[in-house]
Amino acid sequence: MSEKISHQHGAQEKLGILLVNLGSPDAPTSSAVRRYLAQFLSDTRVIESNRLVWWFALHGVILRIRPAKAAKSYQKIWNENGSPLVHISRLQTQAIQKKLEHRFRGHVIADLAMTYGNPSIKSGLEALRKAGARRLLILPLYPQYSATTTAAVFDQVTDVLKGWRWLPDLRMINHYHDHPKYIEALADSITKQWQNNPRGEQLLFSFHGIPQRYIDNGDPYFCHCQKTARLVAEKLELKDQEWQVVFQSRFGREPWLEPYCSVTLQQLPDSGIKNVDLICPGFSADCLETLEEIQMENKELFIEAGGEAFNYIPCLNENESHIDALCEVLTAHMFGWPETMPSWDAGKLAVDAHKSRQRAIEMGAKK
Repeated sequence: MSEKISHQHGAQEKLGILLVNLGSPDAPTSSAVRRYLAQFLSDTRVIESNRLVWWFALHGVILRIRPAKAAKSYQKIWNENGSPLVHISRLQTQAIQKKLEHRFRGHVIADLAMTYGNPSIKSGLEALRKAGARRLLILPLYPQYSATTTAAVFDQVTDVLKGWRWLPDLRMINHYHDHPKYIEALADSITKQWQNNPRGEQLLFSFHGIPQRYIDNGDPYFCHCQKTARLVAEKLELKDQEWQVVFQSRFGREPWLEPYCSVTLQQLPDSGIKNVDLICPGFSADCLETLEEIQMENKELFIEAGGEAFNYIPCLNENESHIDALCEVLTAHMFGWPETMPSWDAGKLAVDAHKSRQRAIEMGAKK
């Protein structure tokens, strides 16, 4: 069991929200990246392969070579706020807290965690527990479900809760890839891009790839990505030839989801398409994979292949429409809990809680 936390009679119960993103090294250095990758690539949800063989590959080769190269990539995007992913995720959490705090009169609290690195899922859950959360709602910031991401969050959450004596009510949000507000927010961000910049000849929706084998074994990720892109294209009234889905960030030698983003960008100029717009709907916040891999590396590949204009459309980040969408997703999953009921009265609850505490003390409870 985790450290003892005494039950306090009459304590005000709250609804806690834990937002979880992938994570980032603590610093853009080889040693920090090595620690981060060791945790990330050791997760059986991420790498589904023979554990003994993979252990030797990871510790004998990958963690000796990859950290130095990855650290240089992180250095390109690191800024005064540190990791863009962690900084933007904090801004999102603060915005959601402010919006829901007003809506639920201070009885909903939000915190942030990363699946790998810091702040950890354990620290986030403990912070919510200490703040009085007796109901927990977990939102992995991955619109499209995959066992490699969403399920990895759920694994860590339940691992932490195994050490708690008094378990909270618990709900986990599986996905929001087709939520109307999320689709609307994506479409609006693309429309604003076209209002302020020349429109490309084709719009690419680039999602993080996973091995094809995972899809063959039942992961719904590919279908979720396709549906997100299709719904956005329909809202924008795009013709079939004006958009397509691609997949990025391939790792290793086995086949991953196709078509590959980098290959597609190198082929488009030969087909007559030399001006493209690209958006990454699977990322809730800009990060290494969008700022360095897409906006730098893939843009360079496209230009070198004969492309003329490459317009990257930023992630939704802390945009108001994105915060509104996430709050709608969260609120929909709160239904049935006290804070969402018409009869909920914070003032009366406070009075009842005080009376409960007084009765408990009179019966011998600790003050």
